[in-house]
Amino acid sequence: MHTIQKIYFASGNTHKRDEMQRLILDGIHVVLPKDEGIAFDPVEDGESFIENALIKARCLYDIVHAPVLADDSGLVVDALSGRPGIHTARYGCSEGRNLTSQEQYTLLLKEMEGMEDRKARFVSACVLMLSADRIYIVQETVEGAIAQKAMGLHGFGYDPIFLVEDTGLTASQLSPEEKDRCSHRGRAMRRIDALLEKEIDR
Repeated sequence: MHTIQKIYFASGNTHKRDEMQRLILDGIHVVLPKDEGIAFDPVEDGESFIENALIKARCLYDIVHAPVLADDSGLVVDALSGRPGIHTARYGCSEGRNLTSQEQYTLLLKEMEGMEDRKARFVSACVLMLSADRIYIVQETVEGAIAQKAMGLHGFGYDPIFLVEDTGLTASQLSPEEKDRCSHRGRAMRRIDALLEKEIDR
């Protein structure tokens, strides 16, 4: 039996790491590069969520030569022609200054003023890289809409303005456990966990 006890997560985002730790199989420890003093800042110049997730996974694997998990995710808003999309994390940022999450979702709400079509979805592309030649790719979504104002205390990023389908609540109004059950990343990670279970049983 092959055992995976640690997996490197190709990110510097501690919020995402904590979410991944909740979502991954019990017994696997999720580690950020910075947790071990590894410099990691790849250029995400892909044209899709999957391309960017692959860039991050390959870059980190080339450093650690151990199992790697990467995620590239974002908010796709129909009325904004798919924006912010793959640029979600850098939305509204200009050279020399990054916006806070609150500034970013406030900007998006301003852009949506007066728009009736508020349909949107979160997308998550997850890449599990077990070796240079063994790569699994999963992409999932959660449908919803952009709220009229920010609501809720949980979550991070654009969660306060994203109304999750069939709940009437923003992602920030859901408990972490409720969010995990229906989120784009939760859905993607359940598929990744199924792959990890098969790997452990090999």
